[in-house]
Amino acid sequence: MKEIYLAGGCFWGTEHYFKQIHGVVNTEVGFANGETENPTYKEVYTDQTGYAETVHVIYDEQIVDLEFLLNMFFKAIDPVSLNKQGHDEGTRYRTGVYYITDDQLPIINKVFAEQQAQLSQPIAVECQPLKNFYTAEEYHQDYLDKNPNGYCHLPTALFEFARQARS
Repeated sequence: MKEIYLAGGCFWGTEHYFKQIHGVVNTEVGFANGETENPTYKEVYTDQTGYAETVHVIYDEQIVDLEFLLNMFFKAIDPVSLNKQGHDEGTRYRTGVYYITDDQLPIINKVFAEQQAQLSQPIAVECQPLKNFYTAEEYHQDYLDKNPNGYCHLPTALFEFARQARS
């Protein structure tokens, strides 16, 4: 199994989106690359901790590869929006790709370059090594499964798109 950490705005919808993709075997929402230890959602929500709402994605590389997952990530975000996705604003909603091994970087750089070539504005998505990650409280895990009518900045059609997508 391989893993990557993806910040795509509100982690409820981002997690639900990635759970639909064939080959993703587990997801977990939490907070990445901040400044404090063991932050709570309430603390992160203040935008004073430096954390981004992030989804830890574990995937089976025999079924889906990192390049495909990153291209799917770009379909679910506004890559030129800084600290804002949908109606959610603040540094906690910034977009980012946080990698854990250096061998992931060439693939990430390739996808970023291909995505940038399609845009007229610079990409605002962070690309950094994972500094830290803390799991969010249990009620945030699988939130849209538990609350099917819960708030989500992503259109529901995107979830069906993810279910149908194959690498």
